[in-house]
Amino acid sequence: MSVITISREFGSVGDDFGERIAQALGYHCVCKEEIVTLLSQYGMVEFAREYETRPGFWEGFNSLRDQRRSAMVAMLNQVVQAVAQHGNVVIQGRSGFAVLTDYADVLHVRLQAPLAVRIERVAAEQKMTAEQAAAVVKEGDRVRTAFVENFYGVPWDAIHAFDLVIDTGKISPELAMPWVVDAAKALALSPATGKPSTRSIEVDSVLAKAISEVLRCTAAHS
Repeated sequence: MSVITISREFGSVGDDFGERIAQALGYHCVCKEEIVTLLSQYGMVEFAREYETRPGFWEGFNSLRDQRRSAMVAMLNQVVQAVAQHGNVVIQGRSGFAVLTDYADVLHVRLQAPLAVRIERVAAEQKMTAEQAAAVVKEGDRVRTAFVENFYGVPWDAIHAFDLVIDTGKISPELAMPWVVDAAKALALSPATGKPSTRSIEVDSVLAKAISEVLRCTAAHS
């Protein structure tokens, strides 16, 4: 049993990368939609909108906004940890690598590519001009950087935070996927020493039940 977190630079790889890894391992893939569903059950219905919006909410300071975003991040951390405790999951994005940095049975994967490559991919995928795609990619980078660095104190480009870093500008996703699968299988057989397992995470019974139900529904519709 192990957990994989996948951190991606915007446009470095398609959204189906984590899903294909999960399918190969027989794991659940937990993406934005599942996290948003779980947070919504706890009243955090605005999380998806706020997470994707850099100006206004995540930047600047006032007491009311600080309380709101601190509560959102605390609940996000709790959900990510609870998902990891469930086991056999691929967590795509949502700062999973920062939340689960201290656990022995978690494989942290970073996917990146040169800016020009990412712009070209986004332009092709979303049928945009190069100028439009450049604006989208750069804004996506800024949002992720602001969130991770402000709330977890980890530089977005900190290579030491990851176990496996892959440049998809040189290594295709098709070639990278078997690497991730093999690394996860090896970690499941021989977790790192000196750190606790995600199985040791204490999870509220109500949240644990909600996660099981969401993952069951996701599996039924996949």
